Amino acid sequence: MIGRLQDRVAIITGAGSVGPGWGNGKATAVRFAEEGSKIFATDINPEAAAETKKLITDAGGTCVTHTADITKTEDVKALVGACMDEFGRIDILHNNVGGSMPGGPADMPEDVWQGQIDHNLTHIYLMCRYVLPIMEEQGKGVIINMSSTSGIRYSGHPHTAYAATKAAIIQFSRSVAIQYAKKGIRCNSILPGLMHTPMVEARLAGHRAGGDVDKIVADRNAAIPMGWAGDGRDTANAALFLASDEARFITATEIIVDGGRSAASPY
Repeated sequence: MIGRLQDRVAIITGAGSVGPGWGNGKATAVRFAEEGSKIFATDINPEAAAETKKLITDAGGTCVTHTADITKTEDVKALVGACMDEFGRIDILHNNVGGSMPGGPADMPEDVWQGQIDHNLTHIYLMCRYVLPIMEEQGKGVIINMSSTSGIRYSGHPHTAYAATKAAIIQFSRSVAIQYAKKGIRCNSILPGLMHTPMVEARLAGHRAGGDVDKIVADRNAAIPMGWAGDGRDTANAALFLASDEARFITATEIIVDGGRSAASPY
C-alpha cells in the first residue's frame, strides 16, 4: 500500500522529545514516516533527534537528523541547505518548536518576554523565510505551524508571552496561506490543548504543581470534557491530515486538538 505521504520530504523541527513518551515533534516524525515520508528531523538536542531517527529507521523508514538552534538565522539557513543537499526538495514544513514561561507583563522580565517571542514565533518566520522560496519554485508545498489553544482563550494561568505568540502564529499562518494560495502552497496551524506530552513531567509540574506530576495530570484531566488528555500522537494525526492530499482544499485555517475544552467552561 502506498502511504499518504509517499516519498515526500518533510522538515520537522523539534523532532526530539524532552523525555519518555510522545512529544508532538517526535510523534509527527514517526507518523509521517509510517506514511512514506522522508524525514529531515531537526532538534537542538542531537540525542533526542537520534532517538526519533532510530524509531523510524528500525521500522524501515528514512530519517536524517540535524542539530540546530532555529532561533538563529545561520542555523536555519544551514539546516534548509542540508535538507536540500540530502533530498533535493522540501514538500512539508512542520514548525513544532515551542514552550511556555509563566508571568504577566508586570512581573515577566524583558529578557524572558523576548525569549518567548524568539522561541515560539521568530523561528517560524525564519523557517518560512528560507523554505517558502523553495516551495514556490517547486510549485507546491505544505506548511503546518504548531500554535495552541492558549492563542484563543485564557488558560487559567498567566502565561502572557506564550499566549501572545500562539495567537500571532494563527494570524501569521493565515497570512502566509493567502499570500501563497495561488503558488500551490497551503499553510495551516494546529492548536493543541492540555496534552500529556513529556513536557508535563519535564517542566509544567515544576511550574504549577511543585513537582507533583500526579496532581497536575489529574487537574488537567478534570479540565477536559472528555476526562483525559491526548498526547503527541493526536496532534501528529491532525498534522498528517493537513499534510496529505485529503486536505488539498484546506488552507488558512486551524485544527483544534483539545478534547472539547475550548468549547467548554472559560478556564
